[in-house]
Amino acid sequence: MVILLMGVSGAGKTTIGKLLASDLGWVFADGDDYHPAANVEKMKNGIPLIDADRESWLKTLRDLIADWIAAGTNAILACSALKQVYREELRAGPQVRFVYLKGTPQLLRQRLHERHGHFMTERMLDSQLSTLEEPGQATVVDIDQSPAQIVGEIRTRLELVRQV
Repeated sequence: MVILLMGVSGAGKTTIGKLLASDLGWVFADGDDYHPAANVEKMKNGIPLIDADRESWLKTLRDLIADWIAAGTNAILACSALKQVYREELRAGPQVRFVYLKGTPQLLRQRLHERHGHFMTERMLDSQLSTLEEPGQATVVDIDQSPAQIVGEIRTRLELVRQV
């Protein structure tokens, strides 16, 4: 299984993904690490990405997911996947499950305000929220709880057990 943790910046995708992967003994990857340098530079400068900017990035992530599936590797990928068309691109097989980490704009702003050292800043949140197409087919988890509670809810709702 490949779990794609999705949502806007500040939703906790990386934090939750690392905790969940550690808890399950699965592989974890952060989609942000696969952005081309030009995309990172745009975001650092407060310039929202357009679909053309995301094309090669989405292909790289799809290839990563397909490789995990082919190898039978259970993995978690943190990736915004804001639009339905992006999620369709990333659905490399029936093994891909989407978990939408959902929060209020106020909570997301607060988290981004408190975060330091990341290229995606609080000023980019409005752009992400306006781009977001909430998924119709995903497990939706409210982020207004502790990381441990979020991980527990994901495990329960997806019936996940640690691999031995």
